[in-house]
Amino acid sequence: MEKLKANVILDAKGLACPMPIVKTKKTMSGLEAGQVLEVQATDKGSKADIKAWSESTGHQYLGTLEEGEVLRHYIRKSSNDEKIERKHPNVINNSELERKLEASENIVVLDVRETAEYVFNHIPNAISIPLGELEQRSGELDKEKEIYVVCRTGSRSDLAAQKLAEKGFTKVINVIPGMIQWCGKTTTL
Repeated sequence: MEKLKANVILDAKGLACPMPIVKTKKTMSGLEAGQVLEVQATDKGSKADIKAWSESTGHQYLGTLEEGEVLRHYIRKSSNDEKIERKHPNVINNSELERKLEASENIVVLDVRETAEYVFNHIPNAISIPLGELEQRSGELDKEKEIYVVCRTGSRSDLAAQKLAEKGFTKVINVIPGMIQWCGKTTTL
């Protein structure tokens, strides 16, 4: 396969969510419309994150090449620089979710982090569907129930909440700041 040419290369290797997106956003703001950014990352979750972020901001996600541990993401800057980044309107903070979990066993918590993140530390009974699999697996969720979406920092879960809302889920709540500051009960597999 011919090597893709990028106007700018961003090194985000070794960074965890949300830093690859934060750096991508900053770098994209300095590009001209039509230019291509190559983001080099080692965070497996960045594949779904970069794709979803690109779609939510109107930039063109071209694809990802995997070379060993390095993921090379390619994004073309859109000419519509005025597009406002969407945020899911329904949010709850960690302590509010913790209180809801203590009051009821019937709470649906959807963890959209990568499987490896989930395995080592997650909210008891949380459903694990990584962001990159959400499109195909959303049928596993009940549209009638409130779904509290959690990730490491609230960034991936925001994108997941938007995706679910687009698919007709009306009771979706993004949990911020997510597992990075979660003080409630956790479990491992």
